[in-house]
Amino acid sequence: MKITRRGALGSAMAAGLPLPAFARAPQAMRDWQRGRDNQRTPDLGDGRFLNPLMAGDHPDPSILKDGKDYYMTFSTFDSYPGLILWHSRDLVNWQPIGPALTKNIGSVWAPELCKHKGRFYLYIPVKAAPNTIYVIWADRMEGPWSEPIDLHLPNHIDPGHAVDEHGKRWLFLSGGDRVPLSDDGLTRSGEPEHVYDPWRYPDDWDVEGFSPEGPKLLRHNGWYYMITAVGGTAGPPTGHMVIAARARSLAGPWENHPGNPIVRTTSLAEKWWSRGHATLVEGPDGSWWSVYHGYENGYWTLGRQALLDPVEWTTDGWFRMTGGDLSQPIAKPKGGEAVPHGLALSDDFSTLELGTRWNFFKPAPDERDRVRVKDNVLLLDAKGIAPSSGAPLLLIAGDQAYQFECDIEIEQGGVAGLLLFYDEKLYCGLGFDESRFVTHQYGIERARPANPHGRRMRMRVTNNRHIVSYHSSGDNGATWQRFDRGMEVSGYHHNVRGGFLMLRPGLYSAGKGTARFRDFRFRAL
Repeated sequence: MKITRRGALGSAMAAGLPLPAFARAPQAMRDWQRGRDNQRTPDLGDGRFLNPLMAGDHPDPSILKDGKDYYMTFSTFDSYPGLILWHSRDLVNWQPIGPALTKNIGSVWAPELCKHKGRFYLYIPVKAAPNTIYVIWADRMEGPWSEPIDLHLPNHIDPGHAVDEHGKRWLFLSGGDRVPLSDDGLTRSGEPEHVYDPWRYPDDWDVEGFSPEGPKLLRHNGWYYMITAVGGTAGPPTGHMVIAARARSLAGPWENHPGNPIVRTTSLAEKWWSRGHATLVEGPDGSWWSVYHGYENGYWTLGRQALLDPVEWTTDGWFRMTGGDLSQPIAKPKGGEAVPHGLALSDDFSTLELGTRWNFFKPAPDERDRVRVKDNVLLLDAKGIAPSSGAPLLLIAGDQAYQFECDIEIEQGGVAGLLLFYDEKLYCGLGFDESRFVTHQYGIERARPANPHGRRMRMRVTNNRHIVSYHSSGDNGATWQRFDRGMEVSGYHHNVRGGFLMLRPGLYSAGKGTARFRDFRFRAL
């Protein structure tokens, strides 16, 4: 990649801001090589890593250490299959196992992954009608996972599982509450009760709201530690933060950390904004770490990305984070087997990668029947009249700049194309029927110029740091014609639209018939 003053580096230099991490740390250039197809990797290959741990939309991380293995999952909101499970041996490099949740139960917020007496559990809060918390379980992380069981908890989110000094199971909840669980963890055995009044920040701090949420519990050296988020998840970059408290019993009394908040963005010049929702975990070498999420400076469109911060235990029995603003490379934990990180985003459609690479947005119960692969072709049956009514297929791309392209063929009456999709009311892209293009912008179908290619063409989308352009080809990419409409998408994010999502590349098929997608290629710029 050629770096000039026109890019992020030049903008920072001209404004007198701290240089981006890739400019200060040459090893990080490995993550920005031309033509990279795999997900953005944190491992620099020299014993260090550079955040993000998981690039793109990986919010509300829930991490579990199980012997030498680490497992992690994230909020997946309205994308299904959902609750993608990830596996690591070294805390830095992660491989997808697959989805734990295939049934659409609503928008999934801040799950809790835990293990108790040899069985794995996922506690799943959902925004639905009404809101509630479900649980699913499995005897192996690879599944099969059970059907969702409703715990009937309508007024709380963000469960955190804990076992008290008497062996009783509890879910800690938003707002400083907890609720008792049955021994098998599949029902609640009482009503929520309030046990903790979270620490409050000064009134003159710029935050989104108090919003105490995401309690994560750890027992260590005779103490229970509760790590909580306050300040709101988005809004001002200085809002979301991490606080901690400890107690000898889960019933309290809880003593607030004398250094609260222990993580907070304090300047708009920092690399990572709105840092919060933390969990503590022991590394393979006995070191301690915290996984939490944050927005990348200037890139709300990428959603909340997972971050890894080293932790130091202090002589008074408390702990502190030592990674600073996480803009610099950090020494990896020692030990543990490294696996290849992430997966390639290009797809030859030799198999159907639902739940690892692709997800439907707000699918109907029978959505899975719309899609199949045959002879390296993805066949996607038409639904609705536009992406807003058609449950597009989406993937997560965590780069600031990238291109993706695909060969697309439609049947008579069909409409198909490529998208950058936030939700059903905010997206952009380019589609076509047999005679005209259709331009998608601001979640609206707009101009319809003539289509010179007919029912089949190759289409390319470039998202270069929020500047979007389109190209089409009638000869399978031998020559390309630039489409006469460009777009700017820096406002396609939560602080404009809500929903806590990200702007995701995707495919759609609307109108009539079946669209055929071949040779999907992704390239980071």
